[in-house]
Amino acid sequence: MNQKSLADWAMETRAVHAGRTAGDRESRYIPTVPPIHPSVTYSYGRMEDLDEAFAAGGYVYTRHGNPTVAALEEAVAALEDGEAAVAFASGMAAIHAALLAAGARAGAAVVAARDLYGATYLLLDRLLRSQGVTVRFVDGTDRAEVEAACAEVRPVALLVETVSNPLLKVADLPALAEIAHRHGAALLVDNTFATPYLVRPLALGADVVIHSATKYLGGHGDILAGVVVTSAARREGLMEVLKTTGANLGPLEAWLLLRGLRTLVLRVERQCASALALARWLETHPRIRRVFYPGLPAHPQHELAARLFGGRGFGGIVTFELRDAGREEVFRFMDRLRLCIPATSLGDVQTLVLYPAHSSHRGLSPEERAALGITDGMVRISVGIEAVEDIQADLERALSPHRK
Repeated sequence: MNQKSLADWAMETRAVHAGRTAGDRESRYIPTVPPIHPSVTYSYGRMEDLDEAFAAGGYVYTRHGNPTVAALEEAVAALEDGEAAVAFASGMAAIHAALLAAGARAGAAVVAARDLYGATYLLLDRLLRSQGVTVRFVDGTDRAEVEAACAEVRPVALLVETVSNPLLKVADLPALAEIAHRHGAALLVDNTFATPYLVRPLALGADVVIHSATKYLGGHGDILAGVVVTSAARREGLMEVLKTTGANLGPLEAWLLLRGLRTLVLRVERQCASALALARWLETHPRIRRVFYPGLPAHPQHELAARLFGGRGFGGIVTFELRDAGREEVFRFMDRLRLCIPATSLGDVQTLVLYPAHSSHRGLSPEERAALGITDGMVRISVGIEAVEDIQADLERALSPHRK
């Protein structure tokens, strides 16, 4: 099934079949499960053939390309309606490469949403700034502020998250694409939280889509990976970064990630439904001060999320603040959990609970966290695929000290 025919099928079908035949087009047989190609080097029958492979971007050395990784890249590109994809060893490597390929270098500028994953914020604020890149942080939901920043610094890239981490702000992707392009910038979108099941940013005007594939795309907590999806033309710049920095994804990780993709839709459907139920319940709980979830009518971008996501759900992440609580109270709450697992990730089949102040945004100062709206009483839940009543019961037990 080629890329063109895949576009005719529903997301559920794409997820099952995408990437299945990549790397095996010359075989008389096609395995129903893509094989793992662990070889680092590749030989050819004639030196002319090897020379042609070098010139045409064929398989010569795994840092330049690998059949199993190519199958994964083809699959993710198909899910995101992109022309091409490049896989990386982690989500942060993917974001870094996307920024470099977009032109983030000394003398250039980048505008980015202020409410970002902590490591992404640090990549921009510490590393890129130290290398001479001008970085301007903005409220990504304030079009006027984004417009003013782009007009002033003329960035090479505007970077946002479809659904931000951890406050779950929703980006108006068509509006941001229009602003970015009017000022000569590429729109880079981290679509990790939303996944291609909820929204495909390239269809809404984005130039580059980034995933920490460690999360929902893999879905089982056993892979560290990143993927960038874009046009065939932009892929060349990404490949140059990959080949020179060596942030390659291994073939075993690519194979595991392909296996995880097959159940993406089933998992995310379940996680979205359970997250909405839990958010509604938490909103009424006396121990909870505030709930952040795009599926709640009280969320400031609820109508935007409903429009962008087309009724498919609102994501599998719920963030909330414990009432009159700080670090010690949050730690006590998390220590009382029995089913939900305190762990630093998301998008897993298991429900994971995270304390942003000491994990995802630990590298930020207390003042920086406060400016972003990340309080000491904030907790983020990545809802798994367990029975929602069991997840709720575990949270209720942990929220109510008198219960055992």
